Amino acid sequence: MNIKEYLNEMKALVDNALDRHIPSNNTYPPDIYNSMRYSLFAGGKRLRPILVIASAETVGGKREAVLPFACAIEMIHTYTLIHDDLPAIDNDDFRRGKPTNHKEFGEAIAILAGDALLTMAFQIMSDTRLMPHTNPSVILRAINEIANAVGVFGTIGGQVVDIQSTGKNLDIPTLEYIHTHKTGEMILSAVRAGAILSGCEDDELNALTRYAENIGLAFQVMDDILDVEGESEVMGKTAGSDERMKKITYPAVFGLAESKKIAGRLIDSSIKSLEMFGDRAEVLKDISEYIIARKF
Repeated sequence: MNIKEYLNEMKALVDNALDRHIPSNNTYPPDIYNSMRYSLFAGGKRLRPILVIASAETVGGKREAVLPFACAIEMIHTYTLIHDDLPAIDNDDFRRGKPTNHKEFGEAIAILAGDALLTMAFQIMSDTRLMPHTNPSVILRAINEIANAVGVFGTIGGQVVDIQSTGKNLDIPTLEYIHTHKTGEMILSAVRAGAILSGCEDDELNALTRYAENIGLAFQVMDDILDVEGESEVMGKTAGSDERMKKITYPAVFGLAESKKIAGRLIDSSIKSLEMFGDRAEVLKDISEYIIARKF
């Protein structure tokens, strides 16, 4: 199976599971479920839940055993997108080729939809009935990984510094902090959670951590590059928004050519960190290549 087929198969698996978890639009009160579903099923790549699954399979785990966590991390990711798009933060009009959630449902419902997705994610991860063959202490450890990654020590912290840095001339460590925390920490937690839930050894977790740290930063560097070079129609969001908002980005600091070299080195390092797994890590290696080659 090539990587495109694998990504499509795992996306379908995750989408079907998400559909089972989120109540239908007919459930009362319908507006909140309609809003949640609107953003959750707007056509995302499902990279983060796929990384949960691929990481688990790399260390000998089963995709079905980690599927609840895969769904949960996609809910959390979607919550961050809904809130990022709000007028108080990035004030974006389009996401994944559709009007942003607040444009469709209003700011109040958009905020609550994000809150609901975040809360439901932890509801699912903490429901041990969904993972009957996994030790509850292991589930708790994986939940803690994700909570740390998406809170003030991760995504929220990165978002705060990003907001406060807009329009300012900042140093490279601040740029790296924003990217590794706002984007990288959630990718890191996805990889680590999949491995932890699958009973990985310490050396395996260390190798996968190095892998995830590199692809997490590479992913955001490529986002910066695509904001300059990408086409709005392909990306499903407005290109050039970083420059208009005077955000600190890799192309703004290093230029496009050097930013591409940095992304390439990060991808090379991510692949090298997987050597101990041999053929078991082919999917993760292919995902690295996918990140550097993506157009949206």
